[in-house]
Amino acid sequence: MKTLDDLDVDGKRVLVRVDFNVPLDGTGTADAVGGRITDDTRIRGALPTLRELRQKGARQLVLVSHLGRPKGAPDPQYSLAPVAQRLAELLGTDVAFGDDADGEIVLLENVRFDAGETRNDPELAKRLAARADVYVNDAFGAAHRAHASTEGVAHLLPHAAGRLLQREVETLEGILADPKRPFVAVVGGAKVTDKIGVLERFLEVADQVLIGGAMAFPFLRAQGHEVGDSLCADEDVQAAQGLLPNDKLLLPVDLVLGRAFDPDTETQALDGVDVPAGWMGLDVGPRTAQLYGEAIAGAGTVCWNGPMGAFELAPFAAGTKAVAEAVAATDATTVVGGGDSVAAVVQFGLADRVDHVSTGGGASLELIEGKKLPGVEALK
Repeated sequence: MKTLDDLDVDGKRVLVRVDFNVPLDGTGTADAVGGRITDDTRIRGALPTLRELRQKGARQLVLVSHLGRPKGAPDPQYSLAPVAQRLAELLGTDVAFGDDADGEIVLLENVRFDAGETRNDPELAKRLAARADVYVNDAFGAAHRAHASTEGVAHLLPHAAGRLLQREVETLEGILADPKRPFVAVVGGAKVTDKIGVLERFLEVADQVLIGGAMAFPFLRAQGHEVGDSLCADEDVQAAQGLLPNDKLLLPVDLVLGRAFDPDTETQALDGVDVPAGWMGLDVGPRTAQLYGEAIAGAGTVCWNGPMGAFELAPFAAGTKAVAEAVAATDATTVVGGGDSVAAVVQFGLADRVDHVSTGGGASLELIEGKKLPGVEALK
């Protein structure tokens, strides 16, 4: 994969595909941008590449990103206007905004306002390429999409990976190819079927795979346990059965239950994993948290993707917090990926104690599975 070390940008216009798909609080419009961005992690992630390009003499940076899922047409709620404002604050310089704007740094409007983006339309790729002399892709979070701005334009200009994308690929491929042992994978989230490829890969390369979140219940049900009203689809049970038995898998041994998915719901601690009718499992229990924490503490490499429960609800945050604290405290090489896991380490103030916090949700999962990412392949 070509990197910035292989690209001459001096005096040139650089088209940079960034990932500014940041969470917004849903208030305001493009004309009322104050306070909309709730987490600027992805904007900060692009800063090293942008600063290096300027230091190397780039004449102009033209930044391209998507935000949300507009339906191929302009939609004010998905405007990148607040991102331009925040980027200017972080860089300490002016950022011109809009498709007709001009300046040393220009952020174009949401590329998904053009329906040709997701179709990888050659005409859109040509229009983007016409704005620059070279192309840099630093949007790892979108690298698994063969879109006009992530894949199509790379075939039209001299190209390279930005530092963020480079680090993401090298880190994730590195821990899979040659991890420090023991290699402990922690996998949570909602559905087994969504992460079946990831689980299969981890069971191949890891020494232990710790399961949490709603994902645990299909495994428990496949073992003959009662799951009550816990999230547990038949298709997930079938997928879990295909992975059992396996000595590498660690499942919860106790749970925290709730009557409903609500912060004010009635709760109870369950010393075991057979969930009574009328209750749902919404977090791993303290014994499980301790068990998982001990496995993480003894690891050489830890890769965590997916929370241990509904951590966004205060009564069910303890399990995820315990895992986050264990990941932060271990001497192992630590990688955290997936939007919810990243949100958790940020929420608990532990992100700066993790070796690598991935900015790519779907992209990191597909890379772990062993799939080829179109946005990466185009840079080779």
